[in-house]
Amino acid sequence: MPSDDSKKPDKECVVHDHPVPPSELGRYSVDRDPHSEQDIANYVEGQAPDESVQHVERVKREIVLGDAYDIWDVTTDKDRWWVITNLTNLYSQKYFPSLDYTISFHVGLMARLRSRSGRIDPKEPTPFDEVLRRADQAEERHVAAVEIEDFQAVGMLLRESLLSLISAIRSQVTIEANVEKPQDANFIAWCDLLMNHLCPGGSNKDLRQHLKNTAKETWQVTNWLTHTRNATRAASSIALHSCQTVIGHYVQILEGGRAERVGQCPVCKSRDIRTHFDGAIPPEGEYFASCGACDWNDHPGQEPSAEA
Repeated sequence: MPSDDSKKPDKECVVHDHPVPPSELGRYSVDRDPHSEQDIANYVEGQAPDESVQHVERVKREIVLGDAYDIWDVTTDKDRWWVITNLTNLYSQKYFPSLDYTISFHVGLMARLRSRSGRIDPKEPTPFDEVLRRADQAEERHVAAVEIEDFQAVGMLLRESLLSLISAIRSQVTIEANVEKPQDANFIAWCDLLMNHLCPGGSNKDLRQHLKNTAKETWQVTNWLTHTRNATRAASSIALHSCQTVIGHYVQILEGGRAERVGQCPVCKSRDIRTHFDGAIPPEGEYFASCGACDWNDHPGQEPSAEA
């Protein structure tokens, strides 16, 4: 007969009966992306300013109709959130306990937002907050416009948005001292200068010319809208969407240019280079790059990784 000892529980088996503090969970994550985690933490604390993020973990990536959505599980000192990108939004797990439902809800919501407007997400930390604010004001004025003077006001707001765009880009690039700089309000000349700098080379000739021409024509139509006595809703809408297109193009060129200049990681040679914006980098915030395959980054506040 079997011994009675075989029925006794194994005294060597220890059951973990208490949760790991959220602040300690990061130690046990195999695949971490600290810079993207910090971007998400900054976003959550910006949206929930009375909460402090304790743990950020990327759960999965979903590809829906060719668009990638990163899903993050974020624990704060007061709540737990799903954060889903493209465009970035957060959902309390108290009210959205099912991740599959939350992803479906988010994809549908973002599709509706994109159909309403071509703007880039104003909630992401970028140096373009003033540009987006002015573009939003122009759209709100367009929606409520009735009289000719209302549509002219849309054109005026769009002009200010374009000038703010040039100012924001100028703050993020370094123009050589021997290059003659246009007057601040000379939008077309600044577009020529900045696109020559951000989109150089013979291989970029057609793209560079397209960016310049689109900006020039948009500037001209917004000026026309501001002064014409024949301003209509259709003209206002065309000017509005043209301005949003220029903003989107120029932001993409600025943000993508850094990663393309890095090309590949100097340590592991991966081309998985991402860009992040840190508003704390003096004087007005700055972009930095990081590698998705290793720990390399070129943040000016950190010691650079040694090259292989």
